[in-house]
Amino acid sequence: MSANTHSQLPFVPRFIRIRDAPFYLGMDKNRFNAEVRPALTEIKIGTQGIAFDRIELDAWADDYVRRVGTPGNQKLEKETWQRKSLASSNGATVGTSTKSSKANAFAKALVQATSKKPNGTSPKS
Repeated sequence: MSANTHSQLPFVPRFIRIRDAPFYLGMDKNRFNAEVRPALTEIKIGTQGIAFDRIELDAWADDYVRRVGTPGNQKLEKETWQRKSLASSNGATVGTSTKSSKANAFAKALVQATSKKPNGTSPKS
């Protein structure tokens, strides 16, 4: 079974041929032969064919994830979600700078607050 045939099958076969096993695990042939193949039971198919049990490949992958996997950066995920949420609520896009528009608004407010009020607005003494 070649990589092109994978999308044509309505199921994943129980025995996965040696040429397809690295693809199944998402790695190259050399890494598969060095790291995975020694831990698996080889199943002879015909006179020259070799396959591996899909369930054994899945078990190897589960063990690999437990050994070398790391939890996602939850803080980063939360910050990304908050930026996306804020952007969608105000119509801005993620990464759009609003610093200059805030600075301009602050400068205008500062000028208004510090400017002298007309004489007619203060009470007479």
